[in-house]
Amino acid sequence: MRSQYKNIARVVKPHGRKGEVLAQPLRGLPSVLTPGMRVALTPPALKRDRFCTVTSVTDTGDGDLVSFEGIDDLTAAEGITGCYVLANRDDFELDSLDAAYTDLMGREVVDERFGSLGTIVEIMSTPANDVWVVEGDRYGEVLIPVIEQVVLDLPDQGTISVHVMDGLIDMDK
Repeated sequence: MRSQYKNIARVVKPHGRKGEVLAQPLRGLPSVLTPGMRVALTPPALKRDRFCTVTSVTDTGDGDLVSFEGIDDLTAAEGITGCYVLANRDDFELDSLDAAYTDLMGREVVDERFGSLGTIVEIMSTPANDVWVVEGDRYGEVLIPVIEQVVLDLPDQGTISVHVMDGLIDMDK
C-alpha cells in the first residue's frame, strides 16, 4: 500500500527574522510546494504541531523561500531546520513529480577526467543529499553525491556532466 504522504522537500536553513526558511526539493525534482498546502514537518518537535500550512512560496533559484503558518520568528525557523516536508499525495500533481524522477533514470553520466561512467540506475535519498547510483562497464558501480561541487551540468535531457571527487571511482576495475 502506498503511503498517503510523500517527502517533497527539506528545510535547509532559516532566512531572515520573520520565520521564512529555505526549502529545497528532494532528488533534484521541481518544487511542488504551494500556498495553502497542508504539510507535515518531520521529525516532529515537542513545542510545535507536526502539521502546518504553507503561507507563501518564492522560487530563489537555489530552492524555495517558504513561510509556514505558526513559524513566525527566527527561533521557530531554526527549530525546523533539517526537517523534511511531507505532503499529502492528493495535494500535488504526482505524475509530474514522478516523471521528473524517472527522467533521471537511464541518463548517461560523464566525468570530465574519466569519461563515461555509465547510466543512473537508482537514486538514493540520504539526510545530507541524494546519491545517484551509476553503473557502467568500465568502472562498475559509482556513487555520485548530488551536490554543487560534483554535478557540473544537469540539462533537461541528455548527458549529465560531473566532476567525480578522488576516491569515488574504483580504479582496480
